Amino acid sequence: MNIFISGFSLQMDSRQLENLFTPFGSVTTSKVIMDKETGRSRGFGFVEMPDAIAATEAMSKLNGKVIEGKALSVNEARPKDNNSGRNNFR
Repeated sequence: MNIFISGFSLQMDSRQLENLFTPFGSVTTSKVIMDKETGRSRGFGFVEMPDAIAATEAMSKLNGKVIEGKALSVNEARPKDNNSGRNNFR
């Protein structure tokens, strides 16, 4: 299950994000999304967990949890919408 996490500290890296989820089960991947221009964290990322039950428990327990003074928002990731509101006129 792919999980979307937002609202975390800009200092959090992918390893720290993974460490938040490992108490609930195996983590396949974790990724903090970085700004392409500045190379700094954008404050959100994704974690992939192969066990849906463990992932659901992690989402339940971590959603709203305060880490470094910031409340996490943790939800199942939705597929990227190709029509994200941007005009694709040429």
